[in-house]
Order: sequence, then C-alpha cells, then structure tokens
Amino acid sequence: MTIEQLDSSIKNSKNILLVSHINPDGDTLGAMCGMYSLIYKNYKKKCDMALASKVPSVYEFLPNISEAKNISQIDLSREYDLVINLDVASIDRCSEAKTLFEKAKNTVNIDHHETNPQYAKINIVEPYASATGEVIFGIAQMLNWDIPKDAAECLYVAIMTDTGCFRFSNTTSRAMKFCSKLLELGVNSSDLSQKCYESNSKDMVLFQSYCVNKAKFIENDKIAYTFVYKKDLERFNYNGDDFTEGLTEKLRAIKSTEIAFVVKELNSTTSKISMRSRSKDIAKVCSAFGGGGHKLAAGAVVKANAQDCAKLVIEEIKKQGLC
Repeated sequence: MTIEQLDSSIKNSKNILLVSHINPDGDTLGAMCGMYSLIYKNYKKKCDMALASKVPSVYEFLPNISEAKNISQIDLSREYDLVINLDVASIDRCSEAKTLFEKAKNTVNIDHHETNPQYAKINIVEPYASATGEVIFGIAQMLNWDIPKDAAECLYVAIMTDTGCFRFSNTTSRAMKFCSKLLELGVNSSDLSQKCYESNSKDMVLFQSYCVNKAKFIENDKIAYTFVYKKDLERFNYNGDDFTEGLTEKLRAIKSTEIAFVVKELNSTTSKISMRSRSKDIAKVCSAFGGGGHKLAAGAVVKANAQDCAKLVIEEIKKQGLC
C-alpha cells in the first residue's frame, strides 16, 4: 500500500523537492540523484534537489548533481506539493530543509536506518537494506519504472559506498542481485569504483595518515580512537571536503580492534563521533547521546569538547558491556 501511495503522490504533485542529509555521503547523494532521474523518466516531472551542505568533490561526477542547490539558494517560504527525504535518518539531519519538509502538502521518508522514527506521512524504511539506493531500486521494480543508465549509476554508487565497496556485513544477496541488474543496465563498476575510492586528494590521504598515526588504543587494543581538530584540518589545507571519510574504517581494519571511533571537534563545546564495530551494537552507544544509525555503524553529536567526548563515549561503551 505504501508503494502505491508514493506512486500516487508523485502523480498528483506539480512541484517536488528531493532532500539529502547534512554531510552527504554516496548513499544520500546517489539516492537523491537517482530518484531525480527516475521521476523525470517515468513521470516527466523535474524535481528540485536540496543539499544541506557541500557536496564532497569525490561525488561531483554523479549524474544530475549539478542540478542540486544548496538549501541557502532555495526559498524557505515556498510550499511544495511533495517533499521526499532520502537517507535522512531523522528530520533534524536535513538541516534548514526541515522547514520545507514540514510545510509541504505531502511528505515521504525513504531510508534504511533502523533508528529512523518514521516521521513522514509516507514512510518507506527498510532496515534490512544495505543502502537507501537499494530501497529505491526495490521501489522501481515494484512500480515497473524504467531505469535509465544515469539513474542506474547513481543507485549503484549508493549501494557500493554504503557497503564499503561490498566489504561490510550489510552486503546481502539482495544487494548483490540488485547491483547485478544495475550492471546489466550499463553501469561500469570499475569506473565508478575508481571515482569513489581512488580519487582522494594528496592532502586528505596525508591527513588521514596523520590521524591514524596518533590513534589511541585501550582495553587490550579492542577500542581504537583518534581525534580530528580544526587546527589539524587547516594544517592539511582542508578545502571543505569530508577528510574523515573512511577514517573510522581504517581503525576498525586493525585485527585486534573491536570498536573504532573518530571524535571530530565542531567547536570548543561540541563534538561529533563516528563509530564502527565488528560485532557490537554501537547504535545503542550513539543513541545514549541522541544519535543513532546501524548496529555496526553509527554516529552522534555530543555536547562536550573532543577530549571529554572521548571519555564519555568510552564510559558508555563500558557501561553497556561492549568491551
């Protein structure tokens, strides 16, 4: 029934806005740009696309991304017929676009995070899916949508990046079947993999090496963590890209590490944590700070400076008996 509601909502809407989450990754951007193409192809309607923050340069190759606008360029007083949030686990994750979402006549929430509170009028949330891009491909199949090559590339990027290039535990047979069908539609997997994983700047690579080198290990190396300070970003010529992309995974890749996290300084009283684990439910840890995500990959914003934040996170890990 929910899928039919989505179909009907798109058909009955004259103006549609697609929204990605703040600090965008390959899934939210791939899902947004893919949905843009799918709606145009199957309904002959052009959507607006809203970005809560800057697109990382590594994803600037995505088809249709040039059509997206920063939320600061969109009239917040406008009332859309339909706003579709893509990979936005909670309404606050779309920043100022929340205003447009709440004013819209109809709203849709397409996501795969198990902590998603299903905040829209129409919610298509599949926690078992590897990525929001996978959810959208499933929708396309159920509604018999034509999938043009540019949409196929976007959805492939969404699934590939959220599974860590098919390395993470969320790489299911369903995800691989969908990707196989996307390849049949003309996707060049080697080309997209190179663009997503072999196109980092020299400064970003050196910065991550620096952060790994100063990592701290506790509990017999079961917990690994490092800090990202504003002064360090400036030292490595930070250009607005997400220099921390993949950094947590580098720490988790160490054989002895069970839980890895990165503490990023936002200001003197606020920090952001990004956590990864091999088998422990770290979503519970992040939920304690008002965040969330998946069992093995989660994050949160903590009201504490970087050093105090790390202490609080470690205390919560121990409190929950995860290490």
